[in-house]
Amino acid sequence: MDVVDLTPVKKQLKKLPIEAIRRLQRWAKYVELNGLMETRKTPGFHDEPLKGKWKGFRSVRLGLKWRAIYKHKKDGTVNIATVEEVTPHEY
Repeated sequence: MDVVDLTPVKKQLKKLPIEAIRRLQRWAKYVELNGLMETRKTPGFHDEPLKGKWKGFRSVRLGLKWRAIYKHKKDGTVNIATVEEVTPHEY
């Protein structure tokens, strides 16, 4: 069983475009239905490890501009993806 924790970004979600929120919800639902490891294989989410100050975190695309940054941890048999920040991507 895999779980997505959106608690750290709850306040931030109020300021995001509705399309980014919908894509984040779609990603979270996909993780809970199919598992985090299977979701990482889905090309549409562009799940990738981060470097630099975000080393140890991963990101998923929520469109051309927005990214969700999350940390994966295992609690017994449960994989937990805690979304730490939703941020505009710098080009």
